[in-house]
Amino acid sequence: MENNEILWSDRKRWILFGLPWSFTKYSLTDNRLLIDTGFFTTNTDEVRLYRINDLSLTRNLLQKMGNMGTIKVNSYDKTMGNFEIKNIKNPQEVKEKLSRLVEEERDKKRVYAREVMGDDCDCDHDGV
Repeated sequence: MENNEILWSDRKRWILFGLPWSFTKYSLTDNRLLIDTGFFTTNTDEVRLYRINDLSLTRNLLQKMGNMGTIKVNSYDKTMGNFEIKNIKNPQEVKEKLSRLVEEERDKKRVYAREVMGDDCDCDHDGV
């Protein structure tokens, strides 16, 4: 059973001040990563965690000073592709949590990288 409880959320922050003065919000559940953008017109992008292939963390000097960073996400999602979770607080903790949830979701769905790479259908799991 899927749980849609928000496990983590943050806003994209200004790099100089570390303040969340942005209209980009990131949210993580046990099976999805959601990115909400916009003020007058709001867009919500979603990637299923099992479609995430690789994560990397980058931090420049200003980000380090503000305990911020950017997580680069390599995904097999057709609409999202590769994207970044920019200027978030405690990026190492978030990356570790996201990595753990990705592995759990792949195990639950029995999805492996070789299956996703050749995936031509928009299947949730097991070709269904």
